[in-house]
Order: sequence, then structure tokens, then C-alpha cells
Amino acid sequence: MAKIEVTINNVAYPCRPTMGAMLRFKKETGKEVTEMDATSFTELCTYLYCCVASASAADGVPFSMSLMDFADALNPDDMTAWAAKVQADNTVTEGAEGEKKS
Repeated sequence: MAKIEVTINNVAYPCRPTMGAMLRFKKETGKEVTEMDATSFTELCTYLYCCVASASAADGVPFSMSLMDFADALNPDDMTAWAAKVQADNTVTEGAEGEKKS
């Protein structure tokens, strides 16, 4: 996966899916990531938050925002850009039959 950062209040935070992000998403929403509705802005924002919080924790980057603080600082263009990066990365790394390329 390409390195993705999300800038909030002029601070760049690492952002990537991790097992911790999946657990955080379940804790926040009661849903597994695999049950996420990709058309739900609320769920996408929550998952993005979870990816940033978890990647920051894994990398030792201080990140103390609540989900609401994060959402307040995020604009729809940031969300769209992140979703496009994730989608592009998934398209590039999957082969014709859904297998990962080496």
C-alpha cells in the first residue's frame, strides 16, 4: 500500500489500515469493517479516523483527537481525496482475479 498521510490542522498524520484500525472501527460502530457501507459518509469518516489513530499509535506519533474533533477538522475534499487514494491503491494491487500481484 502506498504511504498515505492525512493533514489535520496543518499536521500530517500517518494513515493506513491495521488490525487496530479494524478493532477501533468495531468499537466505534458495532460493525466489522467488512460490513461497512462504502456509501456512508459517517462510516467512511469513522474508518478514516480509526486508520489515522491506529497508524499514529503504531508509529509513535502523538494523536489525541476524539472522533468528533477529527470530523470537525476534516473537510469533504479531504475525505474524497483519501477515498480516491485507497481505491486507486486497491485497483493497482489487485490482479484480474482479485489476487495480489507480486
